Amino acid sequence: MQNTTAAKGSISKPKSNVKIRFAPNTEFERELSKRVNAFFEDTSSAKKDLFNMYLKSFIAISWVVVSYCLIVFAGLPVWGILLSSLSLSLALNALSFNVMHDAIHGAYSKHKIVNKLMGHCLDLIGGSSFYWDSKHNHYHHSYPNITGHDSDVEPGIFARFTPHQKKYFFHRFQHFYIWFLYGFLAIKWHFIDDFHVYITENLNGYYIERPKGMDALIFFGGKIFFFIIAIVIPSFYYPVLYVIGFYILIAMMQGVIMSLVFQLAHCVEEADFPMQDEEAGVMDRTWIVHQIYTTVDFSRGNTLLTWYLGGLNYQVEHHLYPQICHLNYPKMSHIVENTCEEYGVPYTVSSFFDGVRSHYNWLRQLAHAP
Repeated sequence: MQNTTAAKGSISKPKSNVKIRFAPNTEFERELSKRVNAFFEDTSSAKKDLFNMYLKSFIAISWVVVSYCLIVFAGLPVWGILLSSLSLSLALNALSFNVMHDAIHGAYSKHKIVNKLMGHCLDLIGGSSFYWDSKHNHYHHSYPNITGHDSDVEPGIFARFTPHQKKYFFHRFQHFYIWFLYGFLAIKWHFIDDFHVYITENLNGYYIERPKGMDALIFFGGKIFFFIIAIVIPSFYYPVLYVIGFYILIAMMQGVIMSLVFQLAHCVEEADFPMQDEEAGVMDRTWIVHQIYTTVDFSRGNTLLTWYLGGLNYQVEHHLYPQICHLNYPKMSHIVENTCEEYGVPYTVSSFFDGVRSHYNWLRQLAHAP
């Protein structure tokens, strides 16, 4: 199971000196773990290092390279560049959802060096694998939907994702304008977020030590590499303003897709947003039950979407077993769902469009709720 402790080198938020603790495991958690382990033993299935995962990686990387080359070097007309830009945006997310995500979780391979190398795909496309490990693996996965601890539900003053966040007058329109702001996620990530954390050593109130040595070289080298391929090289073939315009277009499409995938799994009406006892730092549920209450699966039967999203539509299974390759999630989901039903733990599944509607309704509720 995922370790619920904070990241190495981090401290609690200034307002609290205690870490969040969850209730002790019960028979439900033990039985679920037993059944999942039995599934891999009985079927002789591998938890990672799967051939189909390496094949997906080859397809995703090739998709990115071909799309980029078509945009920059093929001399296409505007309509061709537009189509190639859409292709590149989809390809970049496919690479992130499938390759980078599994690798940084340690779910790609049993060999740490392979996970490390594949995780650096994120550094080459504008992000930082170093900071992603803290932001996503530790804080989001350890404390999903807990206000002040899960950085993925902290949009600053721009929106209100949980009922425990401060409300501003303009939030009453957030269910309308948020879709446009989602488009800036990748741009903000490329040029602001990682550098802000590096300079301040602060991530949502937690201390994050700066990368050093090889980690620092990869951090800055990746940012420079991305700037060169995104802006400098295309500028040899097209006017700079033209290049910047298409970069913004590609990044905004990428941002909307990334945002939707996360929001449909966590920021919906069906998900829970509990708070810990501020003095004791204790949650009234076990860590596993907390994950299930705060997470929603969507479009489980959609094979194409499951392939593209790297199994992130099986978000419950991912949160319970982040170090198992996502190719196993469809079969594991039946075990998780049946066990939840047997023990009376709510397990929520929705369609893609129901999820979009639920996310809109949730934002609208928070826009008017005190």
